[in-house]
Amino acid sequence: MAVTPIPAPNAPVGKKAPSKKAPSKKARGPRRYALGRLPPGKMNKTEARYSLLLEEEKRAGRIQWFAFEAVKLRLADRTFYTPDFLVMLEDGTLEFHEVKGFWEEDARVKIKVAAETFPLFRFVAVQFKKKEWVKETFG
Repeated sequence: MAVTPIPAPNAPVGKKAPSKKAPSKKARGPRRYALGRLPPGKMNKTEARYSLLLEEEKRAGRIQWFAFEAVKLRLADRTFYTPDFLVMLEDGTLEFHEVKGFWEEDARVKIKVAAETFPLFRFVAVQFKKKEWVKETFG
């Protein structure tokens, strides 16, 4: 017994249904980021200001090295955390520094989960408040 396909309602007869494939990256145009977000690898003004402080700390010998967005940590399935800075202190200890203008609850949860998941490292949240850098340590 032969089976005859029944066309979908409003589908043109004798023609294929349009593909549901997403348009190519080129057709979509340049990637857009959420308001206030920069592409990976680009610092915002607060991060740039903090990198100047880290550079001073490096020249003074209090830290050996630092890098911006050098590591991406997997916290769970399809959940990642990219700390702003990886910092090596003068004694070789590694710290992850997260620079924030203000804290969103999901960011605070991620840094706490990261500190619990990776106890080998120290996680430091940094905010610029009242003309000074305020640090909060996790883990």
